[in-house]
Amino acid sequence: MGIKLVKPTTPGRRGASFDDFADITKTKPEKSLIIIRKQKSGRNNQGKITVRHRGGGAKRYIRLVDFKRNKFNIPAKVVAIEYDPNRGAKLALLNYQNGTKGYIIAPIGLSVGSTVVSSKELIEIKVGNALLLKNIPAGVEVHNIEIEPGQGAKIARGAGNTVYVMGVEGNYAQIKLPSGEIRLVKKDCLCTIGRVGNQDKRHIKIGKAGRKRHLGIRPTVRGSAMNPVDHPHGGGEGNQPIGLKHPKTPWGKPALGVRTRKKFKSSNRLIIKRRK
Repeated sequence: MGIKLVKPTTPGRRGASFDDFADITKTKPEKSLIIIRKQKSGRNNQGKITVRHRGGGAKRYIRLVDFKRNKFNIPAKVVAIEYDPNRGAKLALLNYQNGTKGYIIAPIGLSVGSTVVSSKELIEIKVGNALLLKNIPAGVEVHNIEIEPGQGAKIARGAGNTVYVMGVEGNYAQIKLPSGEIRLVKKDCLCTIGRVGNQDKRHIKIGKAGRKRHLGIRPTVRGSAMNPVDHPHGGGEGNQPIGLKHPKTPWGKPALGVRTRKKFKSSNRLIIKRRK
């Protein structure tokens, strides 16, 4: 991926940058691997808004990405690298030798014509291959890590993310997450070799409000710009500071930098070093 700059023909384009899509080899998704994305606008099953600032945006299809990689010992050839509007990373379209197709998240170095395989046995440590954590040497970069065996990958799926395997002891493997946290994961969990691609996505500048609307994100109003009836930060003549002991959400809960992790969460025992 590369970052494309444009001539400053308007104020919105002056500060904007774009993905050049140089690594994309196929523009339309595989029809058998997509479903329609229903627009929920941040509402739950009662119709109440539970996530603010959502709505509108371009129509999208959900790509059915294979996070389980459970077609074991069946080689697959990469036939295309595709764009996915629902994530920062690009997708690789695989053709398996048994005739089936599937999407995986494309790591750096995976190109059209490459062959990848998933196995519970010890196989070649190669970008795109999926192995159990216990079969991976210390210091290797991995992504798409399961938390429970067979559950499907949950850790390190975003653009540019990587996890380092620190070692294996007993029933657990020790991994270092992108946040700096070091934690234990069961050694029989699958992971994929390599770092997630499209690592330059973090440098893209949106440039104008309209691009945010295309992404389905509506405007965010500051609490301090509201009236007291609408927000704890509201009120006052002119521009006023918050004026409270600590910032609050619109519903009076502590906000901005407050830890939200449950104090006695069962997985706390698996965390060796916290991210903070």
